[in-house]
Amino acid sequence: MPFVRACGLSELEEDTPKRVELDGTPISVVQTEGEVFAIHDICSHANVSLSEGEVEDCQIECWLHGSAFDLRTGKPSGLPATRPVPVYPVKIEGDDVLVSVTQES
Repeated sequence: MPFVRACGLSELEEDTPKRVELDGTPISVVQTEGEVFAIHDICSHANVSLSEGEVEDCQIECWLHGSAFDLRTGKPSGLPATRPVPVYPVKIEGDDVLVSVTQES
């Protein structure tokens, strides 16, 4: 499973999503609770960028309708979203945040 550089760890602010595009896939990279996560950046309920939302309790909230998605699993925690969004494996090498977009979970 190939990993590609998404951004620098030093570019991330705690609980502040950073939107990147890897191989044509929009991804929100989030550092929270001592971990870094990569989640598909488009809400499964509406065509809205999740990286414009807020992060709290290891969830990212869609700013438009308020659905929150677990950063670990992509599962929504409440309506109106009912479908999960893909999450991607992340590894850190030095200051590089590497993400694999070929394997979704």
